[in-house]
Amino acid sequence: MIKRSATLSLGLATALAASVTLSGPAAAASTPIGACGGGSYHVIDSHAYGSSAVTYLLYNGTTNCVVTWKTGAAGNTTYVRAVIWPYGGEGKVDSGNFQYYAGPVKVNAAGKCVKWGGTYGGTWWESDWEHCG
Repeated sequence: MIKRSATLSLGLATALAASVTLSGPAAAASTPIGACGGGSYHVIDSHAYGSSAVTYLLYNGTTNCVVTWKTGAAGNTTYVRAVIWPYGGEGKVDSGNFQYYAGPVKVNAAGKCVKWGGTYGGTWWESDWEHCG
């Protein structure tokens, strides 16, 4: 009886461990388009920070998405930020010490100007109001 109970406990522990592993965080996206959700997103603008990172502005017809994508420094934990504001609306920001990218930050901005930008390390950049309509 004790042997059977130990076998059942070990089986239950294995099943629980497997469920925890399966419910872990999703893997990092492999492209800026993938980070925004794929589909019909396409890059409409970008700003490079030398060879270390690029902030991308993507659009799918209704939603703008910004991702600051680490290039030369991918895998190293560095401060990065992605930000976007629709004209007359509330901005969205994602920032922190990340290995691969900051974002995605998204706003519905069809027919509106947007201000977008990002940061890599100690270097930040933000656009003027642009990509209107």
